Amino acid sequence: MREFLVRTSHKPRPLPAGRWAMTQRWNDLLLAHWPIAAEAIQALLPEWLDADTYQGSAWLGAVPFWLDRLKIRGVPPIPGMRRFPDLNLRTYVRDRFTGTPGFYCFSIDSSNLLAVAMAHAVYHLPYRLAEMHLEPRSEREFAFYSRRRLSRPEVIFKARYRGLGPTHKTVEVRPGSFEYFATERPCVFSTNRRGEPIRANLHHVPWPLEEAEAEIERNDLATSVGLALPDRKPVLHYSRRLAVYVWPAELVRPALAGRPVTVAATPS
Repeated sequence: MREFLVRTSHKPRPLPAGRWAMTQRWNDLLLAHWPIAAEAIQALLPEWLDADTYQGSAWLGAVPFWLDRLKIRGVPPIPGMRRFPDLNLRTYVRDRFTGTPGFYCFSIDSSNLLAVAMAHAVYHLPYRLAEMHLEPRSEREFAFYSRRRLSRPEVIFKARYRGLGPTHKTVEVRPGSFEYFATERPCVFSTNRRGEPIRANLHHVPWPLEEAEAEIERNDLATSVGLALPDRKPVLHYSRRLAVYVWPAELVRPALAGRPVTVAATPS
């Protein structure tokens, strides 16, 4: 398996300190977002996280996609980890120690038992095993189905979505836009078994976004965590693929804020 290269970008981003632990590629993502009252999101977060808001609302995102090119540093390719679908329910936050923006997952469903076990053990993320299917209907159109295993009541997500191609708004993602708010997130937060706040730093090029259409036939993700979606259409985006570097999980502490990093690079 070819290892991703790191190169200097026209839009420099500081690399996290230390060495990345894992690389992976996210493919054919739907990003469906709904505005939610900040206090409703805040009630579900660990006390050391604050709900981040855009235009006065917190945001809840359902993100189905499929994953491949997973490589753990220093480990040969793992059988059974070549490609598999994934589905996460996320919101956007800042930690109270450093003010760093990131995202927090209420749930992550996967059909890959090994990925579920590894994510629980190493990154303490809320992975759940699910029956999942992602069927391409055309180059940028997909049917996605997920049913969480061993779950009562049932948690099902079923949607059909399509990318509509890039526009000036999605190609030139600028600070202050919703696209920037939802994608410029350098880490994912979680809590370890000792109840300590942790984060895994991420590194990737700016998201290649497109406008999107979707028919979401069923979506039990929000109700499974006690949230109600507003009676309005979600904000939709599609992304063809994104190569991602993942750093080891680290404790979130004030001393970690503002560490000088002199290298600016992005993955190819």
